[in-house]
Amino acid sequence: MRRRMLDPRVAFLRGFAAAGLALLIGSAGALAQSGAPNPQDQSKQPAANAADANKENQRKTDEFVEAAQAINGPGGNPECVWLGRRVVRLMWRDDLDTAFRHLDLYDRFGCPGGHVQAAFRCLTRFGGQIDPKVAETLDSRIHVCWINPGAQPQAAAAASPAPATAGNPTPAPAASPAPAPSASPAPASK
Repeated sequence: MRRRMLDPRVAFLRGFAAAGLALLIGSAGALAQSGAPNPQDQSKQPAANAADANKENQRKTDEFVEAAQAINGPGGNPECVWLGRRVVRLMWRDDLDTAFRHLDLYDRFGCPGGHVQAAFRCLTRFGGQIDPKVAETLDSRIHVCWINPGAQPQAAAAASPAPATAGNPTPAPAASPAPAPSASPAPASK
């Protein structure tokens, strides 16, 4: 009788299948323990998601209409607005490779390249007012700069009140130094 040798590839596949089966059984137990969400939560969730999606779509549509009214020419076209703002956002986040790929697409639609430069220049002026943890601040600043690349941030004094001191009045600004005497002395009279 001939003894059958086990192929190493088959042995590997059997071990791999056994590990996969153990993983599947373990995860099924974890899923069974987590339980199903309350029926009340399931009925409210789709309605809330649909309302949020409708509100978000309406906001985007309003932004495109606003851009078309504010910008004459191709810079106000929806595809230019969408791609241009995306390029500016990617540049702000230092994803330059992706930004350049989007910029190529932006150029193919015949969108004005100078508008991206002006919007990014504007965004850099708003750098101190952008909270990196809140996506809406970046998106709103990009939209403002896309609509009006010459926009200026509000003065820092108007945006934030002066820090209060512990019951003391605000300190007066330092006095300017007196002018220095001239280098050549005036002749003394007798």
